[in-house]
Amino acid sequence: MAKRCGKRKIDSECRVFNPQWTRDYFFVQLKEKAVCLVCQETVAVFKEYNLRRHYESRHKDKYASRASFRVAQLIASCGKSFTEGEFVKKCLNVVVEEVCPEKKDVFNAVSLLASTITRRVEEIGGNVYAQLQQKTKDFQFFSLALDESTDVQDTAELLIFIRGVNANFEMCEELAALQSLKGTTTGEDIFDKVCQTMQQLGLDWAKLASITTDGAPSMVGASRGLIGRMNREMEERGLTALLQVHCLIHQQALCCKVLKWDSVMKVVVSCINFIRANGLKHRQFQQFLSELESAYGDVLYHTEIRWLSRGKVLRRFYELLPEVNAFLQSKGKTVPELIDPAWKWHLAFLTDVTELLNGLNLQLQGKGKLICDMYSHIKGFEVKLRLVLEQVEKHNFTHLPATQSFSAEKPSVVFPGEKCVEALEMMKAEFGVRFRELHVHAKEIRLFQNPFVADIDEAQPSYQFELAELQNCDVLKDAFKPNSLIDFYAALPNDTYPNIKQHAIKMSTLFGSMYICEQTFSRMKLLKTPTRSRLTDEHLHQCLRLAVTRMEPDIQLLSSQMQAHSSH
Repeated sequence: MAKRCGKRKIDSECRVFNPQWTRDYFFVQLKEKAVCLVCQETVAVFKEYNLRRHYESRHKDKYASRASFRVAQLIASCGKSFTEGEFVKKCLNVVVEEVCPEKKDVFNAVSLLASTITRRVEEIGGNVYAQLQQKTKDFQFFSLALDESTDVQDTAELLIFIRGVNANFEMCEELAALQSLKGTTTGEDIFDKVCQTMQQLGLDWAKLASITTDGAPSMVGASRGLIGRMNREMEERGLTALLQVHCLIHQQALCCKVLKWDSVMKVVVSCINFIRANGLKHRQFQQFLSELESAYGDVLYHTEIRWLSRGKVLRRFYELLPEVNAFLQSKGKTVPELIDPAWKWHLAFLTDVTELLNGLNLQLQGKGKLICDMYSHIKGFEVKLRLVLEQVEKHNFTHLPATQSFSAEKPSVVFPGEKCVEALEMMKAEFGVRFRELHVHAKEIRLFQNPFVADIDEAQPSYQFELAELQNCDVLKDAFKPNSLIDFYAALPNDTYPNIKQHAIKMSTLFGSMYICEQTFSRMKLLKTPTRSRLTDEHLHQCLRLAVTRMEPDIQLLSSQMQAHSSH
């Protein structure tokens, strides 16, 4: 009787690696073994059961959880409802059925229920906030920008943004907090929320450089406002007073208020409302422009809230003036100002000046703007304003294209010089008053902007020897590039220029405007709508954080933590 073999020989079963397993289980053949592409572990036997068991026990849930985290991140950052995950799941299933039906079970394992998306958003938001808490530990200085608005339920919401810089000049600009003010919104209430935010982030008061606000009494009041309360806190801690910045964009908009020019704006707004208030008239006007082969297809609405809208409206209205007048007459509406040459002078001049102001407004907008660049734009505009004023006094309209064009068309019509000069003088005076506080810090700003041209005699004693050394170093002079200021300071030797570097770090944290706050509030209005009024404060906060953050959540960590919890 033949002796039985006690061990089955695998080779005798003639098992061969199936290429389909790479697609299904992420394995490839390497010599005589199957290697997992995910974790690099090997399986000795080419048996589908073994490969499937490895994939399902080690990786299937991991991919499903990572997928749900990434979808949740997209839903939150794009301002979509948490229930959109279920719609996404339906779309995925349709795609799978058509493209790879054999993978249907894999996609079904990805949970995108509203409750799952909600938990994922909370976890992702928490992860980003934890990263911010870690980054704040390395800040040499930081500044805050605050703004307050109301949501769809009339709840006062306080936005607090932070910009911090570490020793390597790495800048971090993030949403520090969205704080709901359920009762009053006094300076003391806002101060309490700021203190709470600083405590939660572990921020050191000694490193707080400045606060930027919109100049509201609750913010800037010397006794009962936030700034006054913050400065008292700094004094009690034995620290120097904060640098207070009134949003430069807001200041510029306030300067524009002197150009009300109701005699022009009331007529323009009245004509536009007549055209656009009625759907039929609006469509007829668009068709009228089309038949005339006009360069524009419509007039624009004007809103008092946004200054930029005035410039766009006036420019479009001025260029469509003959067409607007003809259309209004065809509808039996006579507007005598539209054919009055004197009124047209005012319209042309206001159009040009408003566009000049719009140019400055656009220069001041944007995230991460340095205070020195914004200050340069303000100074540059003041020079332009002085130049235009001097030229208009001489009836020179070189920099006012609409005014110059109308002057060429109607040379016999007297230019209303007295009113136009008066308007420019008022604006010049308003700029001088509004930006007076900014000019007080001109030396500090210029030192940061270009230390090579700083006056050593006027500089603080702690900077004088360092400036003397710096201004006579040809290597550093050659390396200096104004458009890469942060890179220059980052490379500056700390041993030789410690005080200049600290000054640069401090100045680079300053918010010149609340542009980022305004942008975030616009997102809030889209997030918390009448149809999503039940969105909780915490979920609103997390959605806004994910919408504006520049940090990437650690999805790998979050999914591994979820797997660890599920295994217990």
